[in-house]
Amino acid sequence: MTDLSKYRNIGIFAHVDAGKTTTTERILKLTGKIHKTGEVHDGESTTDFMEQEAERGITIQSAAVTCEWKKHRLNVIDTPGHVDFTVEVYRSLKVLDGGIGVFCGSGGVEPQSETNWRYANESEVARVIFVNKLDRLGADFYRVVDQVKNVLAANPLVMVLPIGTEDEFVGVVDLLSRKAYVWDDSGLPENYEVQDVPADMADDVEMYREQLIETALEVDEDLMMAYLEEGEEPSMEDIKRCIREGTRTLQFFPTYCGSAFKNKGVQLVLDAVVDYLPSPTEVDPQELTDEEGNPTGEVATVSADEPLRALAFKIMDDRFGALTFIRIYSGVMKKGDTILNSATGKTERIGRMVEMQADDRNEISEAQAGDILAVVGMKNVQTGHTLCDVKHPCTLEAMVFPEPVISIAVAPKDKGAVDKMGIAIGKMVAEDPSFRVETDEDSGETILKGMGELHLDIKVDILKRTYGVELIVGEPQVAYRETITMPVEDSYTHKKQSGGSGQYGKIDYKIRPAEPGTGFAFSSSVVGGNVPKEFWPAVEKGFAAMMNEGVLAGFPVLDVEVELVDGAYHAVDSSAIAFEIAAKGAFRQSMPKAGAQLLEPTMKVDVFSPEDNVGDVIGDLNRRRGMIKDQEAGATGVRIKADVPLSEMFGYIGHLRTITSGRGQFSMEFSHYTPCPQQVAEKVIAEAKARKEAK
Repeated sequence: MTDLSKYRNIGIFAHVDAGKTTTTERILKLTGKIHKTGEVHDGESTTDFMEQEAERGITIQSAAVTCEWKKHRLNVIDTPGHVDFTVEVYRSLKVLDGGIGVFCGSGGVEPQSETNWRYANESEVARVIFVNKLDRLGADFYRVVDQVKNVLAANPLVMVLPIGTEDEFVGVVDLLSRKAYVWDDSGLPENYEVQDVPADMADDVEMYREQLIETALEVDEDLMMAYLEEGEEPSMEDIKRCIREGTRTLQFFPTYCGSAFKNKGVQLVLDAVVDYLPSPTEVDPQELTDEEGNPTGEVATVSADEPLRALAFKIMDDRFGALTFIRIYSGVMKKGDTILNSATGKTERIGRMVEMQADDRNEISEAQAGDILAVVGMKNVQTGHTLCDVKHPCTLEAMVFPEPVISIAVAPKDKGAVDKMGIAIGKMVAEDPSFRVETDEDSGETILKGMGELHLDIKVDILKRTYGVELIVGEPQVAYRETITMPVEDSYTHKKQSGGSGQYGKIDYKIRPAEPGTGFAFSSSVVGGNVPKEFWPAVEKGFAAMMNEGVLAGFPVLDVEVELVDGAYHAVDSSAIAFEIAAKGAFRQSMPKAGAQLLEPTMKVDVFSPEDNVGDVIGDLNRRRGMIKDQEAGATGVRIKADVPLSEMFGYIGHLRTITSGRGQFSMEFSHYTPCPQQVAEKVIAEAKARKEAK
C-alpha cells in the first residue's frame, strides 16, 4: 500500500485567462510527465484536448492528470474559468483536498475568481495562491495581494517577492531561505541560479519576512511567546509546520508569484503544494448522509482499511467509451469487484480501471483511499452518486447544481437523424448536470437548457462535430416564471354524476404569495373532518401539479402558499381523484384573482471596461434596464457591477467589444427573479399565446 501522506489531490482554478492551463502544462513539464510543452494559444495544451477547447483557447471540462514531485504523488485537476462552466469547478472542488488559486498579475482578482473562491470556501479547501503573468504590462504583485485581502476577505501569506516587474521580471526571492531564484532568458524552467538577495530589496525582504513569521506563529502560542519575548527565531521545521497547519485550517493562504508562460517561479509553487497543502488524511473527512441528504453523524475516514466509499464526480464520453471519474474516500477498489450505487440501489461490476493522464490513460488493477481514477463502462452511475461496499451501504454528501436560465429549441436538419440526436444528447446530459433537455409536448420540439449562451453554443458545436448531428437552432428563450401578488380566499366544488358512483369534492382554501425563493408550500388547517385526512395529500398533489404551468404564459409558478381551510365530502362519491381534480380547478379559478405576475431572471453582470469607455458602457447597461450597483477603478480599467435582466443580455459581448474597441470583457451569473415591467410582460404573454395557437 502506498503512503497516503505522500498524496496531494489538488485543483487549479481561476478567472478566464489568468493562466490555469498554462500553469498545469508547466507542472507536467517540471514533473517529467511531458517533454514538449504545449501552448494554449497554439491550441496544443495537454489538458485542453477537446477540439472546441483548442480552438477557443478556453478550458471547458476539468481534466485530471497524475504526476510526481519530490517523491510525492500529485493528482492535478485543471478546471475551467468561464462562468458558464462553473459547475465543473464546483464538482472538482468537492473531491479535492487542496488547490492553487491563480490570479493574473495585471487583472488581479476578477469576477470569476470571486465565484470560485467562494465555492472553495464553502467546500473548505486549503489553497496556495499563485500570482501569474508578472511579465505582463501593468502587472503589480503588491496590488493583487491587497485585492486578495479586500475583495476576497482572505489573508494572503506572502512567501516570495518578485525581482523586477513587467519586462524586467527575472525571478523571485524566497523569504524563508533569504535566497533569490533568478532565471535566464532561455525560457527553460531548469535554467535558474540561486543568488543572494539583491541589495536594493534587502529592507523589503526583512520586513515581509518578519510579517510572514509572525503570522505563521499565531498558530502556535508557545513558539509565538518565545519569539516575542526572547527574540529567538524558531527553527525552519517549526515555521514550516506552523504554515502547514494555518494553511490547512484556512487561516491564511501562502502566496507565490511568477510567470508560468516564461517558466519562472513554478517550482516554488510545487514545493509549496508538497510542504503546505494537506494530504487526504489531514482533511476533515466527508460526512455521510441519509437518502434525503441529512447528515447521519458518521464520516468517511480516509483509510484503506475501512469499507469502500467513493464519489463519482464527473462522467465523460470519449473514444474509449463512457468514463466515470471517481474519488475514493475510504477502502480499496479492485478490478472485478462488485460495488453498490447507493443512489440507485443497484450493483455494478468494476471493469477496466485507469489512471488519467489528460487524454491518455494507464490501466491499473486496484486503487485505494485518496486516489482519483476513472472506471470505463459503468452503466447507471451519474455525477454525485455514491459508490460503496455492498455490505456497508452509505451515502456521501450529494452535490447541488444550479438551475438553467436559458433555453433554445433545436431540430436535426436531416429528419432521419432524430434517434442519433436523442442518443447523443442523452450522453451529454449524463456528462453535464447543468445541461438539461426537454421535449415540448405540444410542438414536439427538443428544448436544450443551459447556463448561458456560450454553454449552449458549445453543446450545439459538440453535437455537430463529435456526434455528426447538424441542427437547426431557434432563438434563445428566457426561463420566465410566474407568481401572485395578493392573497385570495376562495372555494371550489368538483361534482360529476355519471352512471354508477359519481365524483364529489369541495374545498375552501387560501392562496397567498410566499417569501421569494421558497417555491410551493401546502398546509391544512381543516378541523372536524370536513375533508378527511386521507384526502389532504390529493389536494396538495393537485395544486403542486398545476405549479408547472401558470395562467399568464404557461411558465412554472414560484413562491405560492396554499392553505386548505375547510370543505365537504360525500361518503360514497368522494375519492382522492375527485379532490385532486378539485384542487386543479381551484388553481385555474383563483390564480387570475390573486394578481398573477410574470417574473424574469436577473443576472449579476460584471463588466470590465477601459476608463475612456465607462460612460458608454454604463449608458448601454441602463438602456438594457440594468441597475448599476458598484464601480471600482483598477490599474488597467474600471469594473462595473450591475443587475441586468437576462432577456436584455443576448449578444452583449459583440456589442461591448464594439463600444470598447475590443478591450471590454464581461461575465454574468444568475442572481434572482424580479417582476417584469408591464410592457415586457405583455409582449411575452402575447408571444406565448401566438405559440400556443400556432401549435
